[in-house]
Amino acid sequence: MDFATAEKMFRQDQIRKLSESPDGLRFLKLRTFSRREHLLKVFASAKIEPPAESKAMLRAPFESPGIKDADIDAIARSIYAAESAERLKKEPELVSELYKVQAFDWGGLHQNSLEKTIVDNYVKKVTNFDNLNKKIDNELLASMRGYVLCSWYNHWTSIIIEDVFRDHASVLPAVGKVKKIDFFVQNVPFDLKVTSLPEGFLKDRRKADNLKPELTLLKGAARKAKISFDKELSDAQLLEDLWKKVEDLPGAATQALISKLRENRLKILSECQKDPDGLIKWLYENQGIRRFDAANRLFLILVDRSNVFASWRLKRAKPLLEERIKAYLDKAGKSPGRRLDFTWESQKYTVVSDVVFVVHPDQNEKAGGR
Repeated sequence: MDFATAEKMFRQDQIRKLSESPDGLRFLKLRTFSRREHLLKVFASAKIEPPAESKAMLRAPFESPGIKDADIDAIARSIYAAESAERLKKEPELVSELYKVQAFDWGGLHQNSLEKTIVDNYVKKVTNFDNLNKKIDNELLASMRGYVLCSWYNHWTSIIIEDVFRDHASVLPAVGKVKKIDFFVQNVPFDLKVTSLPEGFLKDRRKADNLKPELTLLKGAARKAKISFDKELSDAQLLEDLWKKVEDLPGAATQALISKLRENRLKILSECQKDPDGLIKWLYENQGIRRFDAANRLFLILVDRSNVFASWRLKRAKPLLEERIKAYLDKAGKSPGRRLDFTWESQKYTVVSDVVFVVHPDQNEKAGGR
């Protein structure tokens, strides 16, 4: 494979196909050296003069027989080691600070629609100056605070989690920011996605099993108990709100309902742990249009068994994350991931993907095991 072909395939997002050939894999690894100073290290290691033209900085090492694949790997690891060493010194204090976050609430604002939310709800809707200032003080500032806190929490926990993967011997870190590649596991490129067990997936599984939606059952229990709830909340917010309210009700009927809902979630979780293919396909097939891609993805699924809505807290549980991630990587073998087909907009795609489950407390722990 020549450089022009590899570059074209990369622009067309054919990451998986590229990684399946030695030349394509070499291109991808070099492509992660996104900064000139990093590429200069590659030339220096081989004692080769770098090209004068910046456009040739990637092509030259790709085509140079004097630069071995093992050298590229070694330089990538050394650059990562130097950068992560500084983070590691401050990490215990950072993790401690992350534990100060007591709630995970975006305040109605989201990264992809922050400006639109402000324009639609404040700029265009309010015509009175004094009312606008009151809304800013009473609504927008609180929402912005929640948005910033959630963004801060996600940013730093993501770095900690990625470092847990990148510290493993079987993982080659991506040196710089490159689309759809966070690291290589046994030379297979992966884009890491951290999430909880999706509510949409759980809803679809209940439907497939001819079970009523959780929200429908909780609404019924709330109405019977004459519990008030805000009908303006999104389904996700309302589900959590009603679950907590119904869970706190005395009486065998409501406790039995919560118990059945929880048992069903854990049953689905157990089935996914045994065979994650259905979950992986759902995650690919239910991407938003803006976020769609068919890159290799490694999903880290966080589940708090004791509180189904608090799984976000596990993103800062570094010892637990290290244990589960290391166990997965130790068993990954020479060909990590599962080769799967999925359909998007009537077109079929093939990916290499897998799921790492971080469940706390796990069944053994609840039973007094390890």
